Amino acid sequence: MKYPAVLGFADILPDLDGFDTIIDARSEGEFALDHLPGAINCPVLNNEERVRVGTLYKQVGSFEAKKLGAALVARNIARHIDEQFADKPKDWKPLVYCWRGGNRSGSLAHILAKIGWPVVQLDGGYKAYRTHVSAALEAPPELDWRVICGTTGSGKSRLLETLDAIGAQVLDLERLAAHRGSVLGHLPHEPQPTQKMFETRIWDTLRCFDPSRPVFVESESKKVGNLRVPGAVMDRMRAAPCIAVQLSRPNRVRLLMEDYEHFARDPGALNAQLDHLVQLHGRARIDAWHALANSGAMPELVDQLLVEHYDPAYLRSIDRNFVQYGQARVLELGDIAEQDFVRAAQALHAA
Repeated sequence: MKYPAVLGFADILPDLDGFDTIIDARSEGEFALDHLPGAINCPVLNNEERVRVGTLYKQVGSFEAKKLGAALVARNIARHIDEQFADKPKDWKPLVYCWRGGNRSGSLAHILAKIGWPVVQLDGGYKAYRTHVSAALEAPPELDWRVICGTTGSGKSRLLETLDAIGAQVLDLERLAAHRGSVLGHLPHEPQPTQKMFETRIWDTLRCFDPSRPVFVESESKKVGNLRVPGAVMDRMRAAPCIAVQLSRPNRVRLLMEDYEHFARDPGALNAQLDHLVQLHGRARIDAWHALANSGAMPELVDQLLVEHYDPAYLRSIDRNFVQYGQARVLELGDIAEQDFVRAAQALHAA
């Protein structure tokens, strides 16, 4: 094969995990919005340089813009070779792409191929990849879904984490979305990904599953924080068999106190989130919950939130949205210790 080889995403997909390095030649800003799974960012034009070249193109003309761009691209590629690729062996096989598979990735791929590496350039670039992901999520693979249901604090997320740890197939939408899926679900110091990145993470997880084995997923709503679960994936989940996790309310309070310890340390942040519930519960109720948070009465506050907010909302929605919930397998947890979740996960994994 002559290098750089220029291949479409359909041709690359079967060997996507076989590349030694996937190189995104776009700017830092483009990369942050979304990128191929496992890619590293080696901009041939960074954010500022793209603006400079684009401005020159509009104000002066393409020839002057191309001269500036070529000089910047050459310097950046040289730096990437020195800093990132100088130690790579002769058989190192990289995949290179940019926005549409044009000048940026073409320049980098050409130089890498001239050095002697068997480089592949993605024809159509990120745009072709994104088209594939969108289509794949509109028609997700037929999988044996098992939906983990349960009221807030019943341990659904911990159970999924334990299932994953023992080798079960798990689609953990909250982990992929960096959000716990409720008004208090924002994770401190971890922003949510973009919608496109969330979809990339879902697609990348789904493509690795074995259709002959069950896939465990939590009974999420259509949105996890600010992110939307792809409609076709949600439809498959909502039609699937359910597992109803049950845990006593005192244990649910204990579990939530552990999971939301950051709110216990910062009542102000908690109260700011509770303010989003004013329309549902009225100002007087929210003010009473603020007072509990400010006084350190967190267990009492959590218990009230379960009884007055979370449990009624769950009961209103679960039967309507998950059609097999009425026939759900009941899974009772006696406590919230690690061994309780290991036993529960092993029972599900073995079924």
